[in-house]
Formats: sequence, C-alpha cells, structure tokens
Amino acid sequence: MRNFKNLEIWTSAMDLVVSIYDITQDLPKHEKFGLSSQIRRAAVSVPSNIAEGCNRGEKEFSRYLHMALGSSFEMETQLILTENLNYVNSENLNSIMKDLLKLQRQTHAFILVMKKSPQH
Repeated sequence: MRNFKNLEIWTSAMDLVVSIYDITQDLPKHEKFGLSSQIRRAAVSVPSNIAEGCNRGEKEFSRYLHMALGSSFEMETQLILTENLNYVNSENLNSIMKDLLKLQRQTHAFILVMKKSPQH
C-alpha cells in the first residue's frame, strides 16, 4: 500500500486546490453555485482520485490517475472560461495555469512510469 501523502503529484494537487479556492472566492456571487462550485469540485477531485487510487493495485491506480488527469483538464477548461468571461485577473490565473500544467505533466509521466513497471 502506498502512502499518497508521500507522492509529489498529491502534494502539488493539494497546493493547487488551495490556489483554486483563493481565486474562486473572487468570482461573482451569482457564480457561487455555478462555475465556482464546478471548478472547486474538479480541483478537489484531482488529489482525491490520487489518494483513492493509492490503495488499489497497479492497474486500478493507473485508472484513478487517469481520472485525476481528466479532472485537471476539466478544471483547466473552466478556468479558461473564467478568463474569457473577465471574472479573474490574468496574472493570478497565469500562475495557477502554470502550476496546473506542471501537475498534468507530472501525472502523465507517473502514469507512463507505472505502465513500464513489471507489476502493471
């Protein structure tokens, strides 16, 4: 059994969730139960899937990593929408997007490493 708290992708994802909560609290009030809620759920889904997958076998863990990656792309799309709607400061969003891209790359790389492992 892996300790998810020792995985760099999990800690990066948790840091990203905090950033997402910070940026979404500045969204318009009428988006509280709409876009803000959607972005937060997608963000929380990333480290949650990583953690849940850690308790599984290699093949299933890989599936959970793919779900985490999918949630990260969902979040990316929603963040782009907030920018298109002029809801967020581009500088703040750019920093989050850099962190998100880094996390996506790390997660993808981790999936590839797992595929090469003899247990997979």
